[in-house]
Amino acid sequence: MTMYAALLRGVNVGGSRKLPMAGLRTLIQGLGHGDVRTYLQSGQAVFTADHGDEDSLAAELTRAIETEFGFTCDVLVREHAYLRAVMEACPFPAAELEAKQVHVTYFSAPVGSERFAEVDPDAYLPEEFRLGDRALYLYAPDGLGRSKLAEALSRPRLLKGLVATTRNWNTVVKLVEMTEG
Repeated sequence: MTMYAALLRGVNVGGSRKLPMAGLRTLIQGLGHGDVRTYLQSGQAVFTADHGDEDSLAAELTRAIETEFGFTCDVLVREHAYLRAVMEACPFPAAELEAKQVHVTYFSAPVGSERFAEVDPDAYLPEEFRLGDRALYLYAPDGLGRSKLAEALSRPRLLKGLVATTRNWNTVVKLVEMTEG
């Protein structure tokens, strides 16, 4: 059995796509997965699976959410080893910063620096970003809501063809802990 985290994009924020976490847990259990738990109300679940891979599990969950709840949302599924590697590779001193200052955007595919070439990093200092394995690390000293760099990095033309979903550092760490098994 492999332990996974499902990261749902855009649920329970802004009032449009409501997804009760109890319903999500029941849905995932109904798909035959075990040890299902959710974290917060913003679309994180962990579970074990004895079949499939990250992409097929994400597709399965996406279809099930649409069938059960009547809307489509992007889902990324990542296994524990990947989540731990992303956490350990953080280029910023996350332990010394407030959790609201460090974020990870998880991508559905590898991303090269050329994708963000039009973003001039010097124009946004002291905010910074670095790319990792299917991830982008963002240091935003005043938080994500006030980050001009986050706004620039999330332009639709830069993210075309990708599923991208962002989590603050507390959630990054918690998902690693929850998927340790």
